[in-house]
Amino acid sequence: MTTLLTYVPSPGHTRAQHPESHLRMTPLIPALEQSGVLGKVEMIVPEPATIGQLRRVHTMELIEYVHHLALRGGGSLDHGDTYVTGESYEAARLAAGACAGAVDQIMIGNAHNGFALVRPPGHHAETDRVSGFCIFNNAAVAARQAQVTHGAKRVAIVDYDVHHGNGTQDIFFEDDSVLFVSTHLYAPYFYPGIGGMYEIGTGRGKNFTFNIPLPPYVGDRGYERVFDELIEPRLKQFRPDLLLVSAGFDAHWQDPLAISGLSLTGYAGITRKLIDYANSLCAGKILFILEGGYQHDVLSAGVTNVYHALLGHDIIEDPIGSMPRNEHDISDLIDRLKQHNLLN
Repeated sequence: MTTLLTYVPSPGHTRAQHPESHLRMTPLIPALEQSGVLGKVEMIVPEPATIGQLRRVHTMELIEYVHHLALRGGGSLDHGDTYVTGESYEAARLAAGACAGAVDQIMIGNAHNGFALVRPPGHHAETDRVSGFCIFNNAAVAARQAQVTHGAKRVAIVDYDVHHGNGTQDIFFEDDSVLFVSTHLYAPYFYPGIGGMYEIGTGRGKNFTFNIPLPPYVGDRGYERVFDELIEPRLKQFRPDLLLVSAGFDAHWQDPLAISGLSLTGYAGITRKLIDYANSLCAGKILFILEGGYQHDVLSAGVTNVYHALLGHDIIEDPIGSMPRNEHDISDLIDRLKQHNLLN
């Protein structure tokens, strides 16, 4: 089966010295080529998201605000961390549209799976507010594309970025057709400051948001347990028609913006679990969507490992190795989350 690659590096959406810039993307294609992956995937040309596609998840006021700020040459959207340049509006539309286009190919059967290597990232973009380096919510646009255009009844989004996907949670908090699962660092003063275990959705969406808030220095073993004991059973309960993954590589122990503990080998392990879940639950329909990751060597190797897994290669690249300290034991947290989410 075909594995997709869609690539939106957005060089025009870059602010000097900002960690979320096109420099994150520059090594990715050469790394895939060097690993022998690039020639085995199908690259699809991205098309910008339409206003209609964006309005499925964002207010028109937000869309127009970003557009008008870009037309004026750019500026800051949230106290300086999230920026817009003159090219950012079109870049964000292209990133979201690339994800929707990849979903189209997967849902109609032209492809089995894929990875949308896009920026600006999206999982902090809420219905009516941008934040956390994100402009439009790429994963949310992709989920609605699967539902509105292809009739998917249930879409699951698993977010393993080190930061909580507050935007994705906000968009689907009252929706029982989208299961949102987020593993993230949850510590004092760590962005965005929400994502506690008691945030479970409301109304029809109650119990369709599943937050797994982790302390610092949770490593490969802790994440393995989280996926085996919490995420897999919840996905089996939900039985999605499509699995989307908000793939952030900033939970690696070397990432400069966080204090988590995954290795590249650990990332490869949870990636392969997610692909196995998709194979057993939704005929292999899975799309990874790039979010964070600010150590460039980690990001390149992490993306390459995802492609090895999507292509069925028994290869894991980990030139960096494991966290050089003991990881935080989360047995008590896992037990509490099982009880809270009726997973016993």
